[in-house]
Amino acid sequence: MSSFKTFETERLTLTPTSEDDAAFLLELFNTPKWLKFIGDRNIRTADDARTYVCEKITPQLERLGFGSYTIVQKSDGRKIGMCGLYDRAGLEGIDIGFAFLPEFEGKGFAYEASLQLKNAAFNEFGIDELLAITTKDNYSSQKLLEKLGLKVAGTVKIPNDDEELLLYRICSSR
Repeated sequence: MSSFKTFETERLTLTPTSEDDAAFLLELFNTPKWLKFIGDRNIRTADDARTYVCEKITPQLERLGFGSYTIVQKSDGRKIGMCGLYDRAGLEGIDIGFAFLPEFEGKGFAYEASLQLKNAAFNEFGIDELLAITTKDNYSSQKLLEKLGLKVAGTVKIPNDDEELLLYRICSSR
């Protein structure tokens, strides 16, 4: 995976998610907010997490050159969250998404990482439009998407999910 781009911000390093992140993903994917707002991925062991990376994350990274990034705090090297640009089934375009361990929420890390990836999407990956989806009751996610400049564009349902989600959109200003 070393051939894929890593990004840096003032406080964070964004590294393409790999099998080495399995223990961290096991923790993140089972936090209450992940389960409530993103959904249960049935990740119960580190092996489940490694399989998820191999089957769901790595193929997009290899196909498009971007995908999911593990967010590492520079000050101590701790993995604190994920942020990514996703080619998600049911959406016509690339979706930006993020999730952080509870103790790292509300500290500006999600904005810092998401802004970096939004800029990379437009300036490095040649993406002209970014989408985002969130549940109607995930107000912190909605607030962050709006801070990033995305606007509500309607609602959408994605495959294998009956819940109507808010759809956000932003176009490149290039």
